[in-house]
This record gives sequence, C-alpha cells and structure tokens, in this order.
Amino acid sequence: MTRPDATPRRAARVLLVDASWRVLMLRGCDPARPHHRYWFTVGGGLDSGETPAQGAVRELFEETGLRVGPEALGEPVHRDVVEFPFDGRWYRQEQDYFVLRVDSWEVDVAGFNEIERATVDAHRWWTADELRASDEPFYPPSLPDLIGALSGEELPC
Repeated sequence: MTRPDATPRRAARVLLVDASWRVLMLRGCDPARPHHRYWFTVGGGLDSGETPAQGAVRELFEETGLRVGPEALGEPVHRDVVEFPFDGRWYRQEQDYFVLRVDSWEVDVAGFNEIERATVDAHRWWTADELRASDEPFYPPSLPDLIGALSGEELPC
C-alpha cells in the first residue's frame, strides 16, 4: 500500500561485483534515525533529464570513483519499488538495478555529497553467502539470491 504522503522518486543502482562475485555495499544511516544502520548498493536518485543508466554511472563515479559510460551497464537486471523514510520524509522509490563486473576496485569516496559524507561510514565487498548469513540489515533484501542467480550459483530448493 502506498502512503499518500510519499514523495515519488526515480533511482538507479549498480551492483558492482568483483571477480569473486562479491558485491560492493555501502553502510549508512538515516539522519533522522542515526542508530538505524544498514547496508545498501551503490546508486541513488536520478537528476532531471537523466536516464536510469546515466544516473547509475554518475552515482557510481560519485560513490566509488569508478568512471564508465552508460553503455557499460547494459539493460537493468532487476527493478523494484520501495517505500522508506529518510531524514524526516517518506519516499516511494522506483529503481532500476544494473550489474557491472570489475576484476577489483579500490573505492574512492571523494565524490560523496554532503549527506553521504554525514551518513555513510563504511563500505565492504560481500558474497551472497555472507549476506545470507548476516544479521545486519541490507537492501534490497533479495540481493543474495539476485547475486547468486547472476553468478550462476546453484540455489538450494
């Protein structure tokens, strides 16, 4: 059910995965609830006039220092709609997920904006199994199965 006060937002996210199929996640918090920490994929809201692929590569560069063109992403591998509070507002976010494989990458957060500098405190590469075993919140919750499916992992029945 959609909250009537939810602000609509379009976003694009990047599943940046290394040669071992580990996905890069950032850990942050909601400024209005700093005790609530969670892991999330690279990405964010689209700027006016941006396509999802354009927004995804802009966010990838800002949040990791990795620069690629939109054509490097191909088509989205996942889409969802989420509702969540952030900094005292409620959002309804439609988002596309792209996958980008790299051998490895040394994350550079110099491109963080003010809110990211204030709320993001860590980054980490996670395997699907590490995510499945973790008791830390992460988004999207289906990420371990998505990464497993993309990597060709045999999923248990």
